[in-house]
Formats: sequence, structure tokens, C-alpha cells
Amino acid sequence: MKTIERNVKMILALMLFAINTFAQNKVDEERMQRDIEVAANVLSTMIKQQFDKRSFFPIEVKATYREGYGVTFTLPNMQSDFYFGNFDTPVAVFPDGQGSFSYSFSNTDEEGVTVIRQGNENGMATVDKKGVAPKMAGADGRTAKGARSKNKSKLNRDSLQEESSERTLKAVKDFIADYGDLIGQLSPTERIIITNRGENDRMWFGQFNNQNPAAYLNVEVTKADVSQYKQGKINRDQLFGKLKIVNTKTESELQPDLELLSSIFNRLYRSDLSKTFFTQENTYYERLKDFGVIYYMQVYSSNQQGEDFWSMPTVSLNEVDQETRDKKVKELYPKFAKSIKEDMLEYGKTLKSLKDDENLILNIVLTRCRGCQIPSTLELTIKNSVLKDYSSGKLTKDAALQKISEKKGAEQ
Repeated sequence: MKTIERNVKMILALMLFAINTFAQNKVDEERMQRDIEVAANVLSTMIKQQFDKRSFFPIEVKATYREGYGVTFTLPNMQSDFYFGNFDTPVAVFPDGQGSFSYSFSNTDEEGVTVIRQGNENGMATVDKKGVAPKMAGADGRTAKGARSKNKSKLNRDSLQEESSERTLKAVKDFIADYGDLIGQLSPTERIIITNRGENDRMWFGQFNNQNPAAYLNVEVTKADVSQYKQGKINRDQLFGKLKIVNTKTESELQPDLELLSSIFNRLYRSDLSKTFFTQENTYYERLKDFGVIYYMQVYSSNQQGEDFWSMPTVSLNEVDQETRDKKVKELYPKFAKSIKEDMLEYGKTLKSLKDDENLILNIVLTRCRGCQIPSTLELTIKNSVLKDYSSGKLTKDAALQKISEKKGAEQ
């Protein structure tokens, strides 16, 4: 009898321990939201401090938390031609369609000033020696002005972009080291990611003939690495050595093999060939210097028929209701994920212009299906060296598939 009582007490104690552990590990969502908002504000301030502290340009940093994955801070992506601050030569550059400000520098220089407006046919316009900049209408009907003084030398846009990127990266690294522990509820394996790309944030290839290459920044670290630094187990340089950093820019040169793979995915995932999800628009790509290529896809599961019914062409279903449609979407998602990974292997080997350590990335926006518990986006990454090894027979298909890394967006 005593043995039974002792066992019951032990079971109850274990149950209480499990309940308390679960309660402790459960994320306090209100506190998490507060912490990431404060951290985003700190990061925004640190970036502005790298440039002109008096600048009124807003630097809005957005932050989102995904349980089990971590916190992603998204910096404003000004594409290629927006530079902050007090460089040796004062400059204000506004990308077309993104400029929502008017700004001019005080100028008494008799050499004149230069206005630069992205999307302007000639790239830049010179104004009179009085330093009066002409208004240039943007896509939204507003005007933007920028001035450059001291001399008439050609603006080195590449060097300005590089300096801007370096200053931003410095602010990001310092933020991780000094304030990465602000988000106290992160588990050791969860990540802190800082990027200038949101989910499925794409740059349309060849959008502007004279557009400067767009910057691409992505920095990632685990909470465990930040904790080690805070506890004095590693020094600052060692922490920085653990950061996964992608800091590069897009390339605009047309490359036949990249175009070819885009056309292959366009055809494979039309509704007459696909057996899962399908695409209704072109697959676009972005070539990143010394990093690889990103292909952007958006896939669908169905077409709406009237107000309450759907057709699903890849599985030959017509006039299905919402419940049936959503159930089928949930069934198709794992099949789609498996098939597109296999297609990455089979057709990714057609790429010839990538270096061995560069990446093939598919960034996919998935069909909408609220409450279906499938991700909103799926990003798949594989090294070109893996594609080569698979093509030459050094890797089996199963082994190569295991080397495709998977990043899922927020659950629908």
C-alpha cells in the first residue's frame, strides 16, 4: 500500500514539475512584443548615429518573432540609390517611386549643384550656378531635391553605396553585441536575424536601365552565441566571427543559364504539368555578387468559381467548397515541398555561372489557406557544390536532398 502511495506521489510531483516547466517556457507574448519593439528602436537609433544624427529621414525597423525560429529585424530597403548622412560631399539621392520627402542642402558654392533622381533618363541633371535645384516630380506627384557642392566631379555612386553599407553593418554588429540580450525570452537555439529584405521582397530584374545595383544585407546569430559573449566566455571578435553575414549587391548582367532555369520553373509549375501547386506568373530572379541567385515564385492551389466554390486544376477538381479546398491544400503542401526540392536538384545542375560556394535559393510565396497550418512562405537553399556533386554521381539523391536547408515563413 505504501509503495502505491509513494508511486502516486511521485507521479503527481512529476506532473507538477512538467506543468511548471511548460508555464516557464511558454512565451509571454505581450512582453515579447514590448522587448522586440524596444530592441527595434535601439537598432534604428544606432543606424542613424552612424550617419547624420540630425537627419530627419525615418529609419523604421520592423521586428517579428516566430516561436522556435527567432526574431527578425527588417531594415528599410531603399534599393540602391538612397544614401544617408554627412559624407565628404553632401548628397541626397531618392529612388523613383520611393521618395516621399523633399530635401536640399545649403549651398553657396559658385560651382553649381547636382540633382540625382533615380529613374531620370540621364541619371543626373545639372542646375544653374546659383545653386537652385529644379523640382523633379516623382511617381506619386511629390517632388524631391538633392544637392551636391564643391566641384563638378562625377559622383562615385559605388563608393557611396559601399560606405553606406559598411556603416549599416557596423551598427548591426554593435547592436548584436551590446543589445542582443534585450530579448530575454529567446531560447538558446533561436536566432536574431537582421536583414533589409522582408519575406518575398523582390527586386524586379532589369527594372531600370540605369539603376545602381541594390544592396543585400543579412546578419544572423543564435541567442546562445550572444549569451556566451555576455557571460565573458568569448570576446567581441569571437562573437563577430560567429555571425553569418551576407553583405553584397545585385548584378544586372544577363546570364543565359539563369534565364534558362527561370524558364524551366515557369513551365514545370504551370497548371497543366504540376501535380500540386501552380504558378500563374513568371519566376523572377536576382543575382547576388559572390553569394548566388534567388528565384522568386508565387504558387496557387485553386481558382475561385463564383462566391463559394473553387476549381483545383492540378488535381482535376471543380466546384469544391471551401472546406474541401482547404483540406486538399493541406494534403498537397508536403507533396509540393518534396517535388520542388527534387526539381532543384534535377534542374539546378543546369547552372554554369555559379561558383562552388554560391547558393541556389528558391523564395516561394505559398497559396493562401487560412487556418490550414501551412507556412505563408518557403525558402529553400542549396550550395552549387552540392548540385555539382549530385550531377557527377558523388552524392545520392537522398544525400543531396538532406543538404537543402529550409526556412518557413509564419504559419497561416
